[in-house]
Amino acid sequence: MPAPVDAPAGVPVDVVIATRNRAAGLARTLDRLAGLPERPAVTVVDNASADGTAALVTARHPAARLLRLPANRGALARNDGVRASPYPYVAFSDDDSWWEPGALARAVALLEADPRIGLLAARVTVAPGGAPDPLNDALAASPLPAPGQPPALPGPRVLGFLGCAAVARRAAFLGVGGYHPLLFFGAEETLLAYDLAAAGWLVCYAPEVVAVHAPAGGERPGRRALVRRNETLTAWLRRPLPVAARHTARLARDAAGDAAARRALRQTAARLPAALRARRPLPGPVERDVQLLEHLEAAHAHTRADAHARR
Repeated sequence: MPAPVDAPAGVPVDVVIATRNRAAGLARTLDRLAGLPERPAVTVVDNASADGTAALVTARHPAARLLRLPANRGALARNDGVRASPYPYVAFSDDDSWWEPGALARAVALLEADPRIGLLAARVTVAPGGAPDPLNDALAASPLPAPGQPPALPGPRVLGFLGCAAVARRAAFLGVGGYHPLLFFGAEETLLAYDLAAAGWLVCYAPEVVAVHAPAGGERPGRRALVRRNETLTAWLRRPLPVAARHTARLARDAAGDAAARRALRQTAARLPAALRARRPLPGPVERDVQLLEHLEAAHAHTRADAHARR
């Protein structure tokens, strides 16, 4: 892997993109990033693609740093990209997302103004058309209390974000180990948010920082099983044992009639010894924040169910 190089002058941010076998989408993303007024550095981490991704990056965007991995490392490829970056701030894109003009400059200004912030969760619009992603409302409604000391945050504290729409302080990201190796891919952002908060960093929603997501139609094969698996493993890694046990029991019940849950349960069982060895429960204040968010989500789910029943 290439060693980091000296960062040139300009907005001190590097856009890290992990990709695998999606050269056409990556080309669009790189073209969009190249047109930004901030002219950010770009690091592409190729997860062992077999579709000419590396050749495309070299030919069309030779200024981008290209890391070619010998095997697919999933979300861990982002860790490789951050480690290789010489910049103090890293923004994340996927091969189907990019940043609005000015968004990265605003993100860097917010991070430089408040050294307590470890990660900013961006507002997301969905292309084509610019519709707001439903996650925006959930982040904006976060009930987590703001810190008592100024400066004021750009938005509410949160414990979640979209992986392709976040800007992080490199030292904070690497200080907590980045994305956890046990999860590989699928809902991996939650554990990173937990770990940042446990280390004393603030994670907050920044609606003035805007990312664009243009997802391909349909869900990726197997993703639902990966998400269920990783939600359960995250509970074993960081939550109280009764919470982890409830997650596992719910997954086992669902497995009786759902193929994705059965797959998730098998994968969870195979990884559970490693999760127990790496277990590090959240500090009390962070666990209370997680519970507050869970209670809010449960209340919203109950309200939605009531509304549906009245139709």
